[in-house]
Amino acid sequence: MKMRPAVALVMAAAVLGAGGAWAAERWFADVPDDHRRIDAIRYAKDEGLFLGFPDGNLRPDDELSEGQFLKVAERLYDRRDVWTRADWAQMMYAGLPSLTAAAGGHFVPGSLGIVAVAPGDDIQIRSLEAISGDVAFLGIPNQRATKMAIEDYGPIKGHGVTFGVGLDDLCSPDGGRAAARQIAADPQVAGVIGTSCSAAAVAASPIISAAGLVMISSTNTSPALTSDLAGAPGPSWNKGYYRVVHNDLFQGRAVAEFFYNALGLKRAAAIHDGDPYTQGLATAFANAYRALGGAVTAVAAVNKGDTDMTPVLTEVAAGSPQALFFPIFPPEGGYIAQQVGSVSGMEDVVLAGAGGLLVDNHLELPESEGMYFSGPDLRYGSNRNEITGKSADGFLAQYQSEYGEAPSAAFWAHAYDATTMLLSAIDEASVAEGETLLIDRAALRAAVDAAMFDGIIGPVSCDDYGDCGTGKITVVNHIDSGDIEAGKQNVIFSFSP
Repeated sequence: MKMRPAVALVMAAAVLGAGGAWAAERWFADVPDDHRRIDAIRYAKDEGLFLGFPDGNLRPDDELSEGQFLKVAERLYDRRDVWTRADWAQMMYAGLPSLTAAAGGHFVPGSLGIVAVAPGDDIQIRSLEAISGDVAFLGIPNQRATKMAIEDYGPIKGHGVTFGVGLDDLCSPDGGRAAARQIAADPQVAGVIGTSCSAAAVAASPIISAAGLVMISSTNTSPALTSDLAGAPGPSWNKGYYRVVHNDLFQGRAVAEFFYNALGLKRAAAIHDGDPYTQGLATAFANAYRALGGAVTAVAAVNKGDTDMTPVLTEVAAGSPQALFFPIFPPEGGYIAQQVGSVSGMEDVVLAGAGGLLVDNHLELPESEGMYFSGPDLRYGSNRNEITGKSADGFLAQYQSEYGEAPSAAFWAHAYDATTMLLSAIDEASVAEGETLLIDRAALRAAVDAAMFDGIIGPVSCDDYGDCGTGKITVVNHIDSGDIEAGKQNVIFSFSP
């Protein structure tokens, strides 16, 4: 994976220490005082690690070329007389093992510990997805995509990679918590791909974080897990948590703009089922819709397991909405679609769901015809994962060949890219001592933080709270329950942050 200069500066600052005067003369013209890496940039400039380009710029957000990296490495190495062996080890933790080797240092475990992979053993990661029950359609394609990515990536420094037996998050807090405890108890696990459901992630993430691990999700979209996109962490954010899928603050805005601007609907309601994903998305939609000038007539809730939706639909009908957004899962979402037409005042209401309903077992219902669905932009075109070279078409052809069907949910490419991101980070954060592979957990987190690559889904690069995806959203219109693939591809509205 690529590395940005600002990331390298932070790594240098972490080793050399903070504070001290910084040269005020000839400041970089393209580095504002509020740049998020300003302290590291000031310190590195003062220490002569980065001199800038002849035009007076630093270009702090451009990727770091090999030549630039080696020049910084040379300047760092020139300072070896004032560094301790522990300093060099810390540089290795930050993702620069070559500099530790140059200093003649030995591997010293970082603050989060290491995973030692014995000669002949596989590197252990874990797949934690919803692979049973009513939401198995969501997790099974993700788990299969992880397997395919592992096969495509190949061995890491002579060691194979396996996720063992796939774990089930049950799309619930209890499922996520139980699986996370099992993972945290195994010292051989290097990282996790998952969860499928935000509710499971809210429970799993603090346990995974406390164990010093990395978890990268392809489907969690609740804003609570990362940030408010304005610089404040979400209430369920934990270090070591990342996702390559969008933050639902983007999806909420997309649906609001679709209803209000594209369809001209000025009154809308929303229904959620109380979990972090559905409630978070319903709330994001309602806030964005109000900001546009729309009237939110109701934000109502059902319970998981409810079958009679007449009471909640009657409650919603009292506000006379023109549109209803219910970003929930099957089977409850199916019951709403099947029963809404029998409730007085709801016969002509425009219906929309989100990614939880953009799945085969909902789209096969006759009552799903005419519905709109928001979700990630799946128009991947000629995109390739630059780490493995896999294209979207190549993935889908292999998936069809191996499993006899197309992926049943929309996040297969996200799972593939998330897995290659983790594997590449393990590659960068590991050191071979003889035939034993040592993976430093702190270095692994730093490598994911610094990741920047083109995936099947498009550019992947993480912000300070683990949002790594593009934020692009589309709305599709499903017409024919006998041709669900056509419905998934019938894009009628696009949103890009």
